[in-house]
Amino acid sequence: MKEMVIEAKVENLQQVLDFVDGELERLECPMKVQMQVDIAVEEIFVNIANYAYKPGQGPATIRAEVIEEPLRIELTFIDHGVPYDPLAKEDPDVTLSAEERQIGGLGIFMVKKSMDDMTYEYKDGHNILRIQKNI
Repeated sequence: MKEMVIEAKVENLQQVLDFVDGELERLECPMKVQMQVDIAVEEIFVNIANYAYKPGQGPATIRAEVIEEPLRIELTFIDHGVPYDPLAKEDPDVTLSAEERQIGGLGIFMVKKSMDDMTYEYKDGHNILRIQKNI
């Protein structure tokens, strides 16, 4: 398992993507899968940066773990900001037009649909969001 701790600021997104992509490239991950993971990482990290610590700032921990059988990557995002379970929100009704839909929730919906597993827990004052993607 590899881990990085970084200030949860949108400006640090590229460093987070570089960290994750380094692990995916080491696994010779197909480009389509890497793009799906990158979109998920961007959505999750930007949400932490924009909402977890408002009005202040704080750290985010990103862990990358390779799991065998089947080969997959598990990414864990940890912050100690405001408790928030993105999985508790009802999925948007994508059959409605953009004008009819409520604002928000589409990004996390896309993450849920593109990842093979996604879990959330609030433990010891920390938001812990895990995503898994088969390679």
